[in-house]
Amino acid sequence: MSTHETSESVRWLLLIHQLPAKPAYARVKIWRRLKGLGAVTVKNSVYALPANAETQEDFAWLVREIAELGGEAFVCEARLVDGLGDGEVEALFCAARDEDYAEVAAAARELADGNTGDTERAGPVARLRKQLDEIVAIDFFGAEGREPAQGLVSGLEAGLQEKEGDVTGTETKATPDPLKNRVWVTRQGVQVDRIASAWLIRRFVDPAARFKFVPGSGYVAQPGELRFDMFEGEFTHRGERCTFEVLLAETGLDDPALDAIAEIIHDIDLKDGKYGREEAAGVRSLIAGIAASSPDDEQRLARGAVLLDDLYSSFTGKQGGKQGSK
Repeated sequence: MSTHETSESVRWLLLIHQLPAKPAYARVKIWRRLKGLGAVTVKNSVYALPANAETQEDFAWLVREIAELGGEAFVCEARLVDGLGDGEVEALFCAARDEDYAEVAAAARELADGNTGDTERAGPVARLRKQLDEIVAIDFFGAEGREPAQGLVSGLEAGLQEKEGDVTGTETKATPDPLKNRVWVTRQGVQVDRIASAWLIRRFVDPAARFKFVPGSGYVAQPGELRFDMFEGEFTHRGERCTFEVLLAETGLDDPALDAIAEIIHDIDLKDGKYGREEAAGVRSLIAGIAASSPDDEQRLARGAVLLDDLYSSFTGKQGGKQGSK
């Protein structure tokens, strides 16, 4: 099921099962299988998945596996799950995935802060990427923890690639010319980081930029396209930097006013209060208002650009825009 379907169209598959007391490993085996499918518990021995052809098949195989272990199971389709509305059930899925993402993020931070060499780090980073990809595959509703975890793992990967580039003499930083006259692709439903990044691109990087909005992850760039603020994007979260910060660094823009805006976007997008920008709350509210009143992504970019132009003008008059930063 697409994560962009409306909540009114969501239907649920429920797996209800019972396992014998022995063998003891059967319960652990089925629990691991359910976890791997991304199912959530809604009641004792009752698990839910969003209804689609793939999840129907997944549950069908699991019913057979439970039967082979001496248990009983059946699958039913439901409009309501234990009296919960669709939004409440979606929240259960997001909470479960956020726990998974938090585990990946913690491991990534530990690797980033450790003293292991690049050779020793390559294996754990590859395993983290595999773990993250497996979680993303069962993140049916786009849990908030996905982007921070993705950014941390991407940051580790970028660090390894930069070190490899230093050894081989390969240039890893993007240069200005290849960024001109491009189609810039990002996810539908743009919010603060994508709105600000699009403004930065068109105002300072690629005045002729055209923007394309696509669903979710997995989009393969076509010739002439660059992806931003997407999980596989050329410009996206890296380490503990949001996409706007990555773009600012990799395009070589040296402007104190842009640095100040980057701090605001970071505080809003990553919600970590790193810079403590006093302007963040106001900008967050304005962007939220733009998103709520403008369903069209191009409209959001246009209205966001007016806000960011004014913000930039304000900072250029404040001697580098350092007021309000910590």
